[in-house]
Amino acid sequence: MSKQQLLRFITKDDVQVEELPWGPHEWISRVGLTEAEHLMLVRVTMPAGKAHKFHRHPAMEEIIYVVSGQAEQWVDREYRLLGPGDAAHIPMDVVHGTYNTGSEDLVFLAILSPAIFEGPALIDMSDQEPWASLRE
Repeated sequence: MSKQQLLRFITKDDVQVEELPWGPHEWISRVGLTEAEHLMLVRVTMPAGKAHKFHRHPAMEEIIYVVSGQAEQWVDREYRLLGPGDAAHIPMDVVHGTYNTGSEDLVFLAILSPAIFEGPALIDMSDQEPWASLRE
């Protein structure tokens, strides 16, 4: 999209859907969709038994807000079970993971900042210790 086409009002038809292994991501705001340079917003629907295993965002912090379902949310080596209305803040470059251990879809919003950064968006840590055996 050109600068003139970037959205300030985003309808459900404008949302950009990205299929990822842990569930569809509905991008509501990100580079190329809106003018936002400091914020990204995505709604994730994670089926039962799926997970966004331990990873980190070297250049971004994140807030995860649960809309429905239940999340086993890890931030570093600590976790909480989060339900609708609960949230977690993940500081920049801190390892975290979201696991749907419930029997229904987990729907959450992820707010990430900044939207423009250098380097990789995420680094998978799930095969490295202590993360590989932390949930055993």
